Amino acid sequence: MARDFILNEFLPGERPENLTDSTELITDGILDSLATLKLVAYLEKSCGIEIAPDELVPENLNSIAQIANFVQSKQAST
Repeated sequence: MARDFILNEFLPGERPENLTDSTELITDGILDSLATLKLVAYLEKSCGIEIAPDELVPENLNSIAQIANFVQSKQAST
């Protein structure tokens, strides 16, 4: 879900296999601050979660794996 959004929005034309679960999205410059906000808006809408400003940290959003874990923990706590 997040992988497809990232590929379509921020990496058009990129081969899906080049975006692994561990690709560092923020560290590698794939997501800048505006792209991160777009991703957060997408996650909130598509996953039915609310993300607080203090949760907008690389530890939660720097890779597909971290995003998946973060979303799962948010969904489990609601």
